[in-house]
Amino acid sequence: MEIAVDPLSTVPIYQQIRDRIVEAIGDGKLRRGDVLGSVRSMAGAFRINPATVVKAYELLRSEGLVATNAKTGTFVAHDRDGEHPDAAFEGDWSQRLTTVLAEGRARGIGHERILEFCGEICNRLDSGRTTQKEGQ
Repeated sequence: MEIAVDPLSTVPIYQQIRDRIVEAIGDGKLRRGDVLGSVRSMAGAFRINPATVVKAYELLRSEGLVATNAKTGTFVAHDRDGEHPDAAFEGDWSQRLTTVLAEGRARGIGHERILEFCGEICNRLDSGRTTQKEGQ
């Protein structure tokens, strides 16, 4: 799986790595059991400090999306077709979604356009075509 990060972005690199992995799980490119690159190989590929990759993987682990095994390394622990999320996750996810949608409204994006964006993104996830800045 290819992950692209933008070193000039205002989004921290560990967050970009985390986000790209979540997107790959969400669109089905990564499935339960798929092994992620080692910390060392990811750090080498991006020419970043290994601690940055560790931070991304720890965040994913805390979210329950990946797990680590001493023998196999870090692997996807949950996929989009897995069991339903628990109530605690739904509450956290709902709060994060509320913040993102509120940011759009605060920037002047109307209700209908927000719904259009949501539909477009869900369609891209279902078709396996998630890329940040698609079409730009």
